Amino acid sequence: MKNTIFAPATAAGKAGVAIVRVSGPDATAVFERFGVRKDIEPRKAVFAKLKKADGTPIDDAVVLYFKAPNSFTGEDVVELQTHGGRAVLSSVLAELSLIDGFRPADRGEFTRRAVENGKMDLTAAEGLADLVDAETEQQRKQALRQMNGDLGRLYDGWREELVRLLAWSEAYIDFPEEEIPADVSERIRGKITELKAAVENHLQNGKRGERLRDGFQIAIVGAPNAGKSSLMNRLADRDVAIVSSTAGTTRDVIEVRMDINGYPVVIADTAGLRQTDEVIEAEGVRRAKKRAKEADLILAVYDASAPVEDSETKAFQGGNVLKIMNKKDKVSDCSGEGLWISAKTGEGTDALLDRIAGFVENALSMREEPSLTRVRHRQSLEEYRDYLERSLSAPEIELAAEDLRLAMRALGKITGAVRVEELLDIIFKDFCIGK
Repeated sequence: MKNTIFAPATAAGKAGVAIVRVSGPDATAVFERFGVRKDIEPRKAVFAKLKKADGTPIDDAVVLYFKAPNSFTGEDVVELQTHGGRAVLSSVLAELSLIDGFRPADRGEFTRRAVENGKMDLTAAEGLADLVDAETEQQRKQALRQMNGDLGRLYDGWREELVRLLAWSEAYIDFPEEEIPADVSERIRGKITELKAAVENHLQNGKRGERLRDGFQIAIVGAPNAGKSSLMNRLADRDVAIVSSTAGTTRDVIEVRMDINGYPVVIADTAGLRQTDEVIEAEGVRRAKKRAKEADLILAVYDASAPVEDSETKAFQGGNVLKIMNKKDKVSDCSGEGLWISAKTGEGTDALLDRIAGFVENALSMREEPSLTRVRHRQSLEEYRDYLERSLSAPEIELAAEDLRLAMRALGKITGAVRVEELLDIIFKDFCIGK
């Protein structure tokens, strides 16, 4: 039998209220340990005066009891809501650690027990983790959608269809003497083709969900003294990067996270692009080009006041490159191509932000079908697709049926229908204690 686990469910530090959560087979032992009445009704808040085992008062508290299986974890759960002082919380946790069979929870262990007890699948658990980590409105919406089961239901629907196809295949194999429709093999192939098309469409979404979760990547590139760092500071509305008239001041990639219309954006200021024999600066240029290659959007910044040909920056071309003509305040003719701005005065930067927002919204806006949000989802779905494809070219129906079983297993790894302990360890290691 599992231990009973406990942990704070609220952040560390001084606060009005602190919540300590207890889950496991002996959770109700809390009542006797703290001198709380034992006849607490499930899901009813009760005021209690918590005491140590020797009768010393700890704090006034609100106690809640959730009887299994009607709790977050599916086990008996007790929550102690005390005042949020460090000393109070420390005293409560110390008392809990003295109860036989009790131990502090590991990271994500409450949610892991919820998954193991069938209260949610793995995609919903990952959605919960993303909801806790969400920094922008659109991240919150995506995480809530996943936590509520949208992604899991999509994959479960595909898996149920596979079960039916596998049943048809097994019937065709095991009962050849029965009157099975002659076209059953072609019907199976048709359904497999439909499933394969559906997953390919799902995979080809521009990594929308993953980018929304991790942030839309923007790289600012340009020659030394083009005004990249000034633009970075202007967009961030604070001094993030050092601005100097000395060429080559920025040697490494400097990042700042922003919220643009509810979408997470990571903007990177990079080293000035030019040919150089200086070792450190050359490394900075290499990193700048690498970052630009990986970016979703490149802001190619030119010094509008400099007549020198900027061939290094001109090398960046394509639909994800936005040409920025900086230092508008120093020139009289602004008729050339590109978006003309002055990072120094701020002129034109509102229009630039609007253009950036358009790129971001087009790339990350949510669609009717939920988006996959993790690399592990994509890897399992690609494996699932490959097995479906292989089943279509299998020379015998027995081999096709085996490929369908493997495809079903690949899909089940996403939601947890297939239990893999190493997979669970990876998923829950990044959760916070108490969740």
